[in-house]
Amino acid sequence: MDAKNEKQIKDQVKQGYAKVAQQGTSCCSSGCCGNSAYQAKEVSQAVGYSETEMSAVPDGANLGLGCGNPVALASLKEGDAVLDLGSGAGFDAFLAAQCVGKTGRVIGVDMTPEMVAKATENIKKGNYTNVEFRLGEIESLPVEGNSINVIISNCVINLSPDKEAVFKEAYRVLKPGGRLMVSDLVLAKDLPLEIKNSVEAYVGCLAGAIKKEKYLGLIKQAGFQDIKIISESSYSVDAMFDHLDAAQDAIVSINVLAIKQESEETNEN
Repeated sequence: MDAKNEKQIKDQVKQGYAKVAQQGTSCCSSGCCGNSAYQAKEVSQAVGYSETEMSAVPDGANLGLGCGNPVALASLKEGDAVLDLGSGAGFDAFLAAQCVGKTGRVIGVDMTPEMVAKATENIKKGNYTNVEFRLGEIESLPVEGNSINVIISNCVINLSPDKEAVFKEAYRVLKPGGRLMVSDLVLAKDLPLEIKNSVEAYVGCLAGAIKKEKYLGLIKQAGFQDIKIISESSYSVDAMFDHLDAAQDAIVSINVLAIKQESEETNEN
């Protein structure tokens, strides 16, 4: 993909999620296109969040945009430094903050100014002292190298037109032995062209998805080891777009765990 098309896609995604932030509605493809907190709750429950988790974050933090629950699978510990890629209004970041405690810290990175502003407001609502949100792109993270214990991400990397750069950046900022825990959408088969070329579908998490094997291959190519699919399930899509029925059996939701090697020497052979 050339730089012009990549920028166009990023601009379109940014505009779409700015609208979500401003209206408090989800544009995801999981049946969460409505405009109520109830629908966001329904979606989050369907992808693995408990009632306790959904009640533990500030109002407006959960926009129903996820396709899994990476925090539940990340085995976060007290004192961990956690990075949330595409943090949105802060739902997963705030859940992570409760796991890592006062001695830990959570950084959320999002490329949409409206989302960062909304998440920052939610910090104040919840009186969090160990969370911050930074404006930036996940392909070029505003985070220093070797500084993070665990990276989480929820249905965001599929939106990136340069997933290779995302995983390389994730590897760069993780400490040796650090973990990547990603919930994302991948393809079991190719999408119909009318969906692949749809801007709405891209913002809705569909058109940016790639084949599962390629997705896992990019993680390995970035240097990660012990790459495991923790869980996998078919992903329900609704009648949000024309021709969406053709995508019903093409979309798969996966939870992937990967480890950054302990030292550069371990990967020499």
